[in-house]
Amino acid sequence: MSVQFGVWAFDTIVPGEEYLGRVSRLLAPYGPDGEVWYRGERIRILYRPTHTTQESRIEKQPAGTSSGDAITWDGRLDNRDELARELRDLGSANAPDASIVAAAYQRWGTESFKKLIGDWSLSVWSPRDQLLTLARDPLGTRQLYYTDREGLVTWSTILDPIVLLAGHRWKLNEEYLAGCLSFFPAADSTPYQGIDSVPPGCLVHLRPRKRIVRRYWEFDSRKEIRYRTDSQYEEHFRTLFAQSVARRLRSDAPILAELSGGMDSTSIVSMADQMIASRRIISPRLDTVSYYDDSEPNWKEHAFFTKVEEKRGRRGSHIRVHCEDAFKADLESGFFRVHPGSRRDNHVHEDGDYESLRGYRVVLSGIGGDEVLGGVPTPLPGIRDLLWRADLRLLAHQLKVWALEQRKPWFHLFLSAVRGFLPPALAGVPTNRRPAAWLDPRFVKRHRKPLRGYENRLRVFGPRPSFQENIATLEELQRQLGIVAVSSVPPVEKRYPYLDRDLLEFVYAIPREQLVRPGQRRSLMRRALAGIVPDEILGRKRKAAVTRGAVTAASVGWSRAQEMTKDLATASLGIVRRDAFLSALENARHGREVPIVTLLRTIAIEIWLRSVISHGLVEGVAQEFASKAAPTEEDLAQVCNDFSAGNYCEKGRR
Repeated sequence: MSVQFGVWAFDTIVPGEEYLGRVSRLLAPYGPDGEVWYRGERIRILYRPTHTTQESRIEKQPAGTSSGDAITWDGRLDNRDELARELRDLGSANAPDASIVAAAYQRWGTESFKKLIGDWSLSVWSPRDQLLTLARDPLGTRQLYYTDREGLVTWSTILDPIVLLAGHRWKLNEEYLAGCLSFFPAADSTPYQGIDSVPPGCLVHLRPRKRIVRRYWEFDSRKEIRYRTDSQYEEHFRTLFAQSVARRLRSDAPILAELSGGMDSTSIVSMADQMIASRRIISPRLDTVSYYDDSEPNWKEHAFFTKVEEKRGRRGSHIRVHCEDAFKADLESGFFRVHPGSRRDNHVHEDGDYESLRGYRVVLSGIGGDEVLGGVPTPLPGIRDLLWRADLRLLAHQLKVWALEQRKPWFHLFLSAVRGFLPPALAGVPTNRRPAAWLDPRFVKRHRKPLRGYENRLRVFGPRPSFQENIATLEELQRQLGIVAVSSVPPVEKRYPYLDRDLLEFVYAIPREQLVRPGQRRSLMRRALAGIVPDEILGRKRKAAVTRGAVTAASVGWSRAQEMTKDLATASLGIVRRDAFLSALENARHGREVPIVTLLRTIAIEIWLRSVISHGLVEGVAQEFASKAAPTEEDLAQVCNDFSAGNYCEKGRR
């Protein structure tokens, strides 16, 4: 993942070279393959590449157009050959992605964005129009933050320089924190008021004292795919899944794939192996890394990922992870965090040489497979579709079949399906979406929507209910990706084969019963990948949640946790009630039932708050937590130097 940064002083003094030098040092670990500055009138743009393909090594950024626009591109263009043929005037079939994007923008303007398939974010500076345009791909796998304050616009793919070098304190964004305590924050938000993220599938036009946010692409709710036989659906899925994996194998260096032993990661590795062996794609070596914790009863992965390794004929890297140590490390951490998604990795213990993983630039991840392909065996989306279509005959049949499968009265299923169309006041709030008991009631009242996961009722007169639920699930995935910190140790580009635009368009257009059937979760995936994925994996039950390590750590680290609760930053800000939070920790210590994920997130937010407060980055906190004044120039210089030297990024591995 390459890095872009820019600052436009349309109504103030252009930041000097000292400021730009600090930006460069902060971003150097994320883009280690050089540095290019664009210097225009009242604007500076930085590009630091992380090369992953042969084409990227010859690109020149910012890329220019004949109109004088400057385009900075961070991404992977999956349909580059198709666009190159359509444009015809590139001069070479091996043109870098950035050159193809620039040519497309020159011809079609912002309409070109909907044609760009892949993972990307970009910025376009038009000196002639005094217009800055920022955009992200529809899946939102790359970040792009921006702020417009007092005549100065700043944007960056990494949040750090915007926060650290602003020269003032920020107000906290409570809605973002509420999202962290539930089903992730809104995809266009950050922890700081005044700093936003470009929403997935949207562009942002910035002019002096004017901002326009506009969606340029979205999934077509009217599209439906209907075949006569199951085998046709299976063939279509297999083709699109293979294409998605192939797109993410485009690299000029060995690729690392996360292999958990579950169906998602195993399917990616197995499909990639088949394509490489058949020479359908020419790709460097594909290696695997597997994380495990034998002390966790719910995380016995060895038997499964070693089965895949046996089929591959090659052992991957095995890294033993101590969940308990991770919890304790968070409690004891002095690690500086710009946002709550950042964390150290000092809970990792190596059975092999962890340093050997540093040679990779691309990592394949199975995130999204469970959510996209029917990992949760619920019949409700399909039943709601039948209700929406008023297909009473098939509805009666499906209710009967699923009632027998789930061993509950069909009328209960029917009521559950109907409840999705009702407002929360009538339908009630599901148990898993109720705010934690230790949150301050006033905080809960202010932020009900994010605390309930931005849940909306289904629209009777809208698209198919299953399509609405698919989009809601995708938005939750986008929010999840938005909170994950970009890696700089080493600098790697995460790629997600299940978050492929063409694959998702197909999945969203087929009948729901292809994905989930009575007694057959992930029905289509299992049928389509039979013979490619080992039978032991295809027949595996859904993996259980990993919780024992955290519960054990709550007991082992009790004295440290208890000490932390004496003066809670989250209580000072009116987010939690101290006594109720301490009671929840006590219950976790004794193994009683508590919402452990929310408990861990509350601790993570507390630690993050202490970090940003101690560095003088936020305002509006109680005096006991504001012991450090706003950072001086020397403070900022030290932070930047430490960051670039790895004192923060690599603190846990020294």
